[in-house]
Amino acid sequence: MSLDSGPTSRVFFSQRLRLHYVDWGNPDAPPLLLLHGGRDHCRNWDWVARALRDDYHVVAPDLRGHGDSAWSESSHYTMANYVYDLAQVIHQQKLAPLSIIAHSLGGNVALRYTGIYPENVRRLVAIEGLGPGPKQNAQSDKTPIAERMRTWIDAQRALSGRRPHRYPTMDAAYARMHEANAHLSAEQARHLTQHGVNQNEDGTYSWKFDQYVRLWPAYDMTRDAIAELWSRIECPTMLVYGTESWARNPAEDGRADYFRNAEVLGVPGAGHWVHHDRLDFFLENVRRFLAAP
Repeated sequence: MSLDSGPTSRVFFSQRLRLHYVDWGNPDAPPLLLLHGGRDHCRNWDWVARALRDDYHVVAPDLRGHGDSAWSESSHYTMANYVYDLAQVIHQQKLAPLSIIAHSLGGNVALRYTGIYPENVRRLVAIEGLGPGPKQNAQSDKTPIAERMRTWIDAQRALSGRRPHRYPTMDAAYARMHEANAHLSAEQARHLTQHGVNQNEDGTYSWKFDQYVRLWPAYDMTRDAIAELWSRIECPTMLVYGTESWARNPAEDGRADYFRNAEVLGVPGAGHWVHHDRLDFFLENVRRFLAAP
């Protein structure tokens, strides 16, 4: 698929950070926001955006610390910050009420935002963005806060000395991209790499994300609080997962039960990046879902 006719790059500000988004035009159409996952960038949605741009006003932000958005000066990335950034771009660009398609970390952010502002979202597609639910016990929940904080401090300190990997050529970065997701076609891997790296002063290439985004905060909302936000979502919601991913089926483990109006879609032959691995299948179901009365 040719991606020659691309979007327009724009910026907005949130908590003094200069954040980037792309706008695919068609401003009179219903707004549709696409939100990427961790260590990714907004141009990973290009195939989805191009397929839907004739029917929707498609906007795709770069999360703080990702893509062409600014990095946090404190090196601290919390879910509250990500949710605020999403609230800001929707508020500033007057996109509400809108539909949202979001992946992984972006899905987690979008689900929380929609629970906070249920009146602002018409339809929501969350690809493997739920995370664990209240019924899924995790060792981290039992870890005392002092121990969690010590672990976080040690990890933060270790990341401060971590030098971003430098690839000698674009082809070397492309090879790493393809290694990370064997489902990608050569065209997809090259496109994602071209938009996912910056060239360093010495001519090498590094990925466009802050190393600190790798680190999850030492504390967050409780799982019960997150599930309460899920239960506040009023709009139809599609919970998507790849059958070849590490993600679990939310209809089987009870997470889907917290939603008022949720449809679960398992995508055969897809890993974590469902919208890359089975694009046509994904688009067919998303078009149906977004267009339903």
